[in-house]
Order: sequence, then C-alpha cells, then structure tokens
Amino acid sequence: MARRIPFKLPRDEKLKSALVTTTGSLFRASKSPDEGLGELFEAVQRNRIYEDGKTFVDLVPRARMRSIQQEYVLAKADPNFDLREFVSRHFYEFAPHKAKEQFATDPHRTVSEHIHLLWDVLERRNRLNRGSLIALPNPYIVPGGRFSEQFYWDSYFIMLGLAADGRWKMIEGMMKNYTFMIRKFGYIPTANRTYFLSRSQPPFFSHMVRLLASHKGRTRIFAEYLPYMIREYRFWMKGSTKLAKSEHKAYARVVELPNGMHLNRYYDNKMSPRPESLTEDIETALETPDRESERLYLHLRAGAESGWDFSSRWFLDESDIRSIHTADIVPVDLNCLLHQLESTIAETYRLIKNPLLARKFQKIADKRAAAIQAYCWDEKEQFFVDYNFHHDQPTGRLSLAAVFPLYARIATKHQADAVANRIERDFLKPGGLVSTLTENGQQWDAPNGWAPLQWIAIEGLRNYGHHDLANEIKRRWIKINMKVFAEKHKLVEKYNVESESGLGGGGEYPLQDGFGWTNGVLAALLAET
Repeated sequence: MARRIPFKLPRDEKLKSALVTTTGSLFRASKSPDEGLGELFEAVQRNRIYEDGKTFVDLVPRARMRSIQQEYVLAKADPNFDLREFVSRHFYEFAPHKAKEQFATDPHRTVSEHIHLLWDVLERRNRLNRGSLIALPNPYIVPGGRFSEQFYWDSYFIMLGLAADGRWKMIEGMMKNYTFMIRKFGYIPTANRTYFLSRSQPPFFSHMVRLLASHKGRTRIFAEYLPYMIREYRFWMKGSTKLAKSEHKAYARVVELPNGMHLNRYYDNKMSPRPESLTEDIETALETPDRESERLYLHLRAGAESGWDFSSRWFLDESDIRSIHTADIVPVDLNCLLHQLESTIAETYRLIKNPLLARKFQKIADKRAAAIQAYCWDEKEQFFVDYNFHHDQPTGRLSLAAVFPLYARIATKHQADAVANRIERDFLKPGGLVSTLTENGQQWDAPNGWAPLQWIAIEGLRNYGHHDLANEIKRRWIKINMKVFAEKHKLVEKYNVESESGLGGGGEYPLQDGFGWTNGVLAALLAET
C-alpha cells in the first residue's frame, strides 16, 4: 500500500488554474524608460549624461514619465536649456542600501567571515514599484556594484553560498519572488526591472527547486513548485506550433531541426537597442542598413539573455561583435538546462503518482538529450559545441559551455573523457578555467574565468569520475579568489585566470565587486573542505 502524503498535492485542474496562460502579465507593469520617456531618454543616453547607461534607466522619476517627457519637449527649446540639470531635477536615485555599501573589509577576517557579512550588505528590499524597479514581496540578494536587482541565473549560484551559510529563509524568499514573477509575467525575466521584461536568462529555476528540496524535502517542494516549473517550460517552448510557417523553422525561442527535433535558442521580444546600453548598441550598429540593424539589435538582446554578454561564441568573426548572430544558434548549455527542467517535471509527476504525465515529460527530456547528441557533439573536435541552424553546422567556437552535457548527465562516458582531456589541455589555466580560447576584449572570452562556469565544470566532471581534474580546478579557483582577496580585500565579478593580478576585464562596464555569484560559489566550495 502506498504511503499517504501528509499534505495536499495539487491536482491537474489546480495546476492549470495556477498557471499564467498569457505571455504578458496579470498585472500591468510600468513602462520601460525608453518607452515612457521617448526623445528625452534618447537625448540623455546619446549625450552620455551618465558614464554608465544603466545609471539613468535605474533612476526614479519624480512625476509620471509622460508629464516629464512633455515638459522636456517645451523646455529644450530654450537656448539656455541644461539637460543635466533637467534630469537631476526630475529624477532621483533610489538607494536605501547606500549606507550598507560603506562596508569596509577587515583584513583580519577570513574570506568566509567576509562572505558571511556581505550577505547583509547585498540584501535588498523593495515592496513598491519605483521607476524601472519592480516590487518584490521578499528580500533578496543582489550581485553588487551596478547590479542592484534579483538577477535570474546569478541567483542560483548566490543560493549555493546562502545554503552553505544556512540561510534557507533567504533562499525560500527569493524563490517566492520568482513564483511571484511567474504569476505576474508568465516567466522569469532577466531581473526585476521593466527594461528587462522582454527577455529571460539561462533557466536555472528547476535547479533552485532541487536545492531547496535538499533542505525541506523533495516531494513537498517539487509538488509546491511544479506549476511554476511547467510555466517556465511553456515560456521557453512558446511558438512550437508555429514553426512550419516561420523562416528557418524558428519561432521565438524554439527551433525545428532538419530531422524534426525541437531545440531552443536565446531570443528577445524586441528588435531595438537595449535601454541600459543604448549608446553601445547604436555604435555597434553604425554602417549597418536599417533593416539589418534591427536584426543586429535582436542578436545583441539574445546575447544578453544568454548571460554570456558578450562572447565570441555568438560571433561569425570571433573578433568582431558586429558579426553577432546569437538568435541563429542552438546553444548547448541552454538545451542542457531545459533537459534538466523537463527531467525534474517528470520526476515530480512520478513523486505525486501521476505516471502518465511522468512518462510524457521523460519522453520529452529523452528526445532533447538525443537532439543534443545529434547536433551539439562535434566528432572532429571531440567536444560539445553550439549549433548554427542557419548554416546547418556547428559554430566551431570552443567554450566552457561544453561541460553542461556532463553536468546534465547527457554525455556518454567516451564523450565525457574527451571533454575532460580537452578541458585539461586547453582551458585549465593557473587561476582556473578560461571561458573560451579566444582573446578579443569581450568579457566572456579569454583570459576571463567566471564562478558559475567553474562550478558547472567541477560538478560535471565529478559526475563522470574525473575527480582529480575537478579538484584541481577547484584548488586553482579558490587560490585566485584568495589571492585577489588578500591583495584587494574584495571578491570580484570575474577573474583573469591567466595573469598575475587575477582581476578580470573587458566588456561594456568596469569590473564590479561584491560579488554575488563569486561569493556563492566560493562559499559552497569552501564548505566542501
């Protein structure tokens, strides 16, 4: 006789009613600054009133955006008009956390003590919509520096550190923020900003569910979050029924491959410059015909959704960002994450005694694994790669995304051994793993190493018995973190794993410190020893 579950499981009809069935929202969010401020927005960003374009889009208007825009149209006709003064008069910075950021590192503290104290410094609360900042019901941890929002894929790696520190209440609160956003928008956006609502990020939600379940019990937590995992899945698969009529058999985030298999890509619902990087995107599109510039903006936005913004992974010419074509690519890491989402949904249905739906989602997951094998394994390179479905061939760009099939347990033993050999030979540097083998000034390329990729590589290699290599990566990554901490008294967003300084560089903004996912991964690795 089956053991009774001592709590009420969601029935199918309740699951359906819990899901958001629109791609929009149940509650209308404020407009993004570029939509609400029109030509004022463009004037501020194009004239670089602020060095970092994200500064302006994060400011809070003192009146309705429409009223400010109308006043601007009248005021700018004055020959003595001062745009900077106008902005300072009509906008303010919402920064209740500023006092926290006066935090000074005590050089006598250990790095673990430093991380423990930083959680409070990086904690944010906002229960009211303020400008582009979307209210959330619970406190959350931000990455730090210019990033003062609850970022999607960052949060998983932050949660690893919170778990190591026993901060399960914070983890659960951040999870509730995500269920709030799924109910409100139908998906998890990049972060809780209106200008991020057209795109998501690498789908780590099911991994967060598994992490929380490790503390509170698998059946209870899986069942509680099942409606939201299903909605996450539906968001990524939206448009699969429209592929036959679409160009290149791709619609939104879904791609149909020549054998009829479906895989996914990164995408964005808009084809315009990113509000937070307007000037940079326009400069990238210079000398590009209008119609092609719209396509370029889509690829830049899709690159931002990937989390790897930016990398030679997405370029036709590895040294030229103008050749970016992210939305033409089936990324191996994205599809491994979706395979794990499908597998977790299948496992949940098994736990709540629904074998029919369990078999359905397991079959879907198995089909995706077969498609990843068919299209993302490069026999010549003996490495997992991304697939260019426009050209019907691998992209030829080798990157650490190759470890995701090991992390997701999709690789064969032979493939895992081959990937491990290549990782050790070409990617392993004195400070850990380099993201790609291309050095071009982009932040997700050489010589930079990033905390989340170290974690995925270590876990993936362990899955296939490559413990010595995994431990060596761990040792080197901890060493470079400790070196920079000893010299600079801080942890940073990314590290140069090939240099003496260890400080990462490249990209659209200066090196940020704090730093959420670096803290999280380091804390989790240190907790193992």
